[in-house]
Amino acid sequence: MNNFPASTRARQALLAAMALSFGVLASSNAIAGGIIVYEVGTEDMGLAAAGYAARAQDATTVLTNPAGMVRLDGTQVQLGTQLLYSDMKFSNSGASSSELGNNSSGNIIGENGWFPGGGLFLSYSVSPDLKLGLAATSTFGSVLNYNDNWVGRYHAQQATLIGASLLPSIAFRVTDKLSLGASVNAMYGYLKNETGINSITGADGKLSMSDNTWGWGGNLGLMYEATPNTRFGLTYSSPVKLDFKPQARFSGTGPVLTTLLNARGLNGTSVDLGITVPQQVMGSVFHTVNDRLALLGNVGWQQWSKFGDVEVGVADTSNPTSLTTNLNFKDTWHAALGAQYRISEPWRLNFGIAYDSAFQSGNVSPILPTNQGWRFGIGGQNQVDKTFAWGLAAEYIYGGTGDVNKQALLPVVLGGRGNLVGSYDNIGILYMSANFNWKF
Repeated sequence: MNNFPASTRARQALLAAMALSFGVLASSNAIAGGIIVYEVGTEDMGLAAAGYAARAQDATTVLTNPAGMVRLDGTQVQLGTQLLYSDMKFSNSGASSSELGNNSSGNIIGENGWFPGGGLFLSYSVSPDLKLGLAATSTFGSVLNYNDNWVGRYHAQQATLIGASLLPSIAFRVTDKLSLGASVNAMYGYLKNETGINSITGADGKLSMSDNTWGWGGNLGLMYEATPNTRFGLTYSSPVKLDFKPQARFSGTGPVLTTLLNARGLNGTSVDLGITVPQQVMGSVFHTVNDRLALLGNVGWQQWSKFGDVEVGVADTSNPTSLTTNLNFKDTWHAALGAQYRISEPWRLNFGIAYDSAFQSGNVSPILPTNQGWRFGIGGQNQVDKTFAWGLAAEYIYGGTGDVNKQALLPVVLGGRGNLVGSYDNIGILYMSANFNWKF
């Protein structure tokens, strides 16, 4: 029998949620998947993010649309946990330079394809018309880990790019129908990159870079409840500049190449690898059809064309002049449709499908082996009582095939990176999540 008073149990639940969340964030900072993701262990996963900016049914609205906090009563806390699996590999077509060998890439994401993630979300009612919130999560990043001596080692060996955000937020009700919200996005950025270097006369060398920095941005949200059954959400997320300037550290390059790199001032130089997390706009709708069924939808845009240089390496070790390559990304579009269906008083089912357009034209780079993607989500939420609910969700992202065709300036024997030709076949990522919601 539980003899603790309700207030004590509430504090214990809140402290447990915070402790678990920060543990999850610590692990996800090293292994977040994708570039910008909607998956942070919440109910949105089962909807494939449909209704992202208009759902506002729990504290995750602090992230998705801060204006939605006006629909929440009291203090609400949500802990989102998730596990991701992907067996993404590079398939050599046979047209790559023979001097590169035939070693495979292995599972390139996480630890043998697995890694966790999640987030913590808090909404607090100052009054019925004024709300405060805080979110702590990571929605931006990519982590790759290729096998040693794989055929594309001169383009990418290991790469970690993470943006983890703290989002203090505020929302207020302007009229009975209109609410506005805003967040400050304090983003901690972490970069680590290792690339193989063709030493020509001996074993491969290595180029290593690492840096961390803070970037700042903001999110704005609007929610308009046209009728008791229909509401619209609109959000804008500003760009966030992460001004990475790591030092280039070469090792194992042999005396000749080391002397040349030193003479050119490349060894130990600060490299401008600053990137801009894209600004984005999302519009969503939530419509209640009847007591059991609700329909949700999204349209969105992200400005990837301003992202920056991300590919690092030395294209010609006989005449090294530059360490970065601009991949010339393009802006992307997003669309999603979903539904919620209540099968009983405690249980609600979620379904969703979404599409995000390609941000790379034609072939993909081994440093970012993803492009367009289809999302398919399913999940369920259980309202245990007035103060606690939990849910499970799963989502599969299908990215098709990403072709690679990197033609070298010089052959491997003359100091070039060689031709890399192949593909990432049937790109797929499976997310599984559990969320826990407390209301005080």
